[in-house]
Parts: sequence; C-alpha cells; structure tokens
Amino acid sequence: MISDRIRQMTPSQTLELNSKIAQLRKEGKNIIALNSGEPDFNTPQPIIEAAYQAMLEGKTKYTQTPGIPELREAIARKLLQENKVSYSADEILVSTGAKYALTNTFLALCNPGDEVIIPKPCWVSYVEMVKLAGAVPVLVPVKENNCLDPHAVKDALTPKTKVILINSPNNPTGAVYPRDSLMAVAELALRHDIYIVTDEVYEKLIYGTSPHISIASLSPEIKARTVTINAFSKAYAMTGWRLGYAAGPRQIIKALSAIQGHTTSNATSFVQWAAITALESCDPYVEEMRGAFEQRRDYLYGRVSGLPGIRCPFPEGAFYLFPDVSRLFGKSSGSRMIQDAPGLADYLLDEARVALVPGNAFEAPQAIRFTYSNSMENLIEAMDRIEEAISRLA
Repeated sequence: MISDRIRQMTPSQTLELNSKIAQLRKEGKNIIALNSGEPDFNTPQPIIEAAYQAMLEGKTKYTQTPGIPELREAIARKLLQENKVSYSADEILVSTGAKYALTNTFLALCNPGDEVIIPKPCWVSYVEMVKLAGAVPVLVPVKENNCLDPHAVKDALTPKTKVILINSPNNPTGAVYPRDSLMAVAELALRHDIYIVTDEVYEKLIYGTSPHISIASLSPEIKARTVTINAFSKAYAMTGWRLGYAAGPRQIIKALSAIQGHTTSNATSFVQWAAITALESCDPYVEEMRGAFEQRRDYLYGRVSGLPGIRCPFPEGAFYLFPDVSRLFGKSSGSRMIQDAPGLADYLLDEARVALVPGNAFEAPQAIRFTYSNSMENLIEAMDRIEEAISRLA
C-alpha cells in the first residue's frame, strides 16, 4: 500500500504537460512549447569543457557530502561579492539541484504541524515539499502588482508559524520584491522567532531597474535566521546538470548534510568542478542570455497585453508572463466553452498548438503562465496562433 504521505501529494502539472507535449509531437503535431521553465540556450562551452577535463583527471569519485571545498569556497566568494552576505565554506551545502536543497531545508526546520507561509502565486513544488515534511502550507496573497505583501504575511502568522518562504525574482509572475517589503517581512520573522527560506534561482535574470536583494544581506540578525537557496540551472543554462546549494546558519547546514548523507550523498563530482568555472568565468555568457530574454520579454509582453480580455502585469525578472485570463471564462468557440484556466490552456493547445501552463498549478486559477525561454521566431509564431484562436472566442 502506498503511504498516506505520497497519496496526499499532487503530481507536478508542469511535468505532466511535458509528457503530453512529447506524445503530441510523436503524433506529428507541431507544438510550440511556452510552458517549460528552463533556458533554451545551451550550457556555456567553458562549463562543458571543465566537466570534461575533470572527468579526464579522474574527478569522478565520491566527494564530501556537502560538496568539494573548492566549490563551496567559490560560492562563498560569489555570495560576498554579489549578494553582500558573508559565509564560510562550512555554512554552505551543495546539492542535487535547488529542489533537493529546498526539500531538505523544510525537513530540517519543520516538525509535523508547523506552518510555512507561502506567498501565492507560487512555484508548483513548494506546497508539496512542505507537505512532505509534515508541515502545513499557508498560502497568502501578494499585492496587485504581484509583489510581496507584508500585511498579508502578518495576518497569517500563528503560534505554529515556523518558516516564511519567499521567491524573488518570482516563478510564475516574474516579480522582483523591493527592499522595503523584504525588510518588513524580515522584521516579522525576527519579532516572532521565525525562519526565512529564500529561493533566489532567478537572481541573475532581472531586466528592470529594481535590483535583486538577498534578504540575508539586510542585517546580521536576519542572516542568522535565513536559509538562502540558489542553483546553477537558470543563470548558466545547466538545468540537466542538477546542481544547487544552500547557505545558512552552520547548525542548519549540518542538518541538511545529515539528510543528504543518507539519501543522495554528494552532488555529481565532475559537475561540481564545472560549477567553479561557471561562477568564475561565465558572466559574459549570462549577460548575453539575459539580454536575449529581455528582448523576448518586451516583445511577448506587448503581444500578450494586447490580447482582448487579458490583463498582464509587467514582469521584471525570471522568464515568465502571468496574465489574468479570467475575462475569457464563459466564452465559446463553436460548441466549446472556456470554463477556467485549464480549459483555456487545453483550447490553445488543441486549436493553436501552443502549450501554456494554467495558473491552477501555481495556486492562481485566474491566470495562465507564458514562458519566453524560446526563440523569437517561435514566440512570433506562437502569438500569431494564439491571437487567431482567441479571436474565435465569443
């Protein structure tokens, strides 16, 4: 019999959609995928070469569970230089992707029944990670511009609140949280003896004037209650390499290492060596990719915000648009009525051959997520198809 823990989990809608797209393409259908949360660029050549060289040098054995010292020291330098937070190597743990670091952080911090506050819309896996740890996800709304709402966080606090989770730049909205909102939430955490877990995997993909601010940098007291999660996946187009990290108080990192020691052990050895090259030599590649994403963001925003019945907040980071499509609910094309966001996504997949993720996956049933991690040529074609399909709704 499958455990209650697993039976209560909701499968990832984004991964299930990938399987459906693969089947449709196998049937010969020309699907443009605007659903995938990964860069369409290849991993920078120096990173690939560094991994190859590491393998040639025999760096293919087990490593220390928290990661090779050289990489943890490189991460510490990066966090000090870019994020203005000082960590030692033993306050950093390298993991098999940010997902694993996040899951283990909730396992380390939460007892059954503890509450984790999650601003919504939110990434699909947060709620399930919290539930897996035996804790209770408490979803709170953001402001109309998709930015963090400290008042909503305050109203959700109870004696059982253990963690406040933040994600900036945000998936799925692209919002970049400003300093005053982060400070207000940090002060709540300090006042009520709560931990902060911050997911910063999109930090290098920002296009507006709002800078990325690591909440741990706001004060030493806040840093002492914060676990910062990051990864190489988005910034360096290393999604399949599966490498992330956590930085935080020494006792928490030690707990994460204990969990990891009994599950995956170390992250892949030669990928760790390649990650040093990513941190130290690949900023020009990151900037080239960021510039391309910004052009695509501007183009797609112009097209999506011009669609009838759609309201689209302007995103400053990540590579997503998250428009409100609720005004299309109740409209029909022939005998087909759009009841909700999943119905609209299915309609656009069937009629326009464009794959999008309904907002239900992100705790926002009024919205739908567009991803612009695709070529400009495909974005233009996708929007032409979507415009034509939506024009048939009445």
